[in-house]
Amino acid sequence: MSKFNIAVLPGDGIGPEVVNEAIGVLNTVGNRFNHEFVLKEGAIGGCAIDAYGNPLPNETLELCKSSDAVLLGAVGGYKWDNLPGDKRPEAGLLGIRAGLGLYANLRPAVIYSALKDASPLRPDIVKDGIDIMVVRELTGGMYFGERGRVDAGDMGQTAFDTEKYSTFEIERIARLAFEAAMKRNKRLTSVDKANVLESSRLWREVVINVAKDYPEVELNHMYVDNAAMQLIRNPMQFDVIVTSNMFGDILSDEASMITGSIGMLPSASLGQGALGLYEPIHGSAPDIAGQDKANPIATILSVGMMLKYSFGLEEESNVIERAVENVLNAGYRTADIASQDSKVIGTKEMGKLIKEEIKKI
Repeated sequence: MSKFNIAVLPGDGIGPEVVNEAIGVLNTVGNRFNHEFVLKEGAIGGCAIDAYGNPLPNETLELCKSSDAVLLGAVGGYKWDNLPGDKRPEAGLLGIRAGLGLYANLRPAVIYSALKDASPLRPDIVKDGIDIMVVRELTGGMYFGERGRVDAGDMGQTAFDTEKYSTFEIERIARLAFEAAMKRNKRLTSVDKANVLESSRLWREVVINVAKDYPEVELNHMYVDNAAMQLIRNPMQFDVIVTSNMFGDILSDEASMITGSIGMLPSASLGQGALGLYEPIHGSAPDIAGQDKANPIATILSVGMMLKYSFGLEEESNVIERAVENVLNAGYRTADIASQDSKVIGTKEMGKLIKEEIKKI
């Protein structure tokens, strides 16, 4: 029996609900394939602020460092919206990414055939589905650059946020993206703003240099404003997208919305070793928390990514993906992805159905 230690950070809002269903799926996989998943819970985000006065307590970070992987629900909520930036729940996310050295965020944007009608795009654009992987640099750029405010005299205050990237930071995210492309359709689009930004010019130079080591991958470059347009106009042209922290934040959210619901999409944040952080891309949705309405599929698929990327359990990961697809093909939907003919169910029932499918496959 193989054994894996997982830090579980349920977080705020619907986080505990969707994480609970994902844990159920994880245990079902463990029983079927003879794996033991040892789970230890920690606090992050708003609940950590309430309990410890800190969105990322040291105890939580140490728990994550001593684990094989981290499962995170969601953070934030109206209750903490007026706190200073470094005290908000979201600061816990930036802190844990930096603390664990997780420099790459992988966000697959997939439209399942059963959910084609949920996409806001026309059927002739979606066709038989979309499968895009966005690789976002996670610990550099403007989100981690120097920032501040200065007195500008008659103009009042001036605020600044600095975009800065090193060759090392760009090269390591580029290599990860090329490796991802090699396992898919061998097409990589690097998104930048090299016509304006010096940091983007270095980005493009480094990516071109790394491309020499991956002659099988077709590389093209696209300005971020054009990429935002092309994701809507012709998403089928994309396979893997690699880009900076801020551009990736925006484009991955756009890519997720063309699938019809952010409740469907997982993510993996990775570093140098096997340790990774896995979380749905949706927020904490405090308006529906505790009502058995949240879609747990993104968190369940995040567990699938965990099995694949941190534990090397490819077959087990595939079983989760097939189970989700089977439930969707049977017409079951949570409210966020429901259509007129759907069998609308709640969070717990969706988790139950997926677990039953895992046992059958």
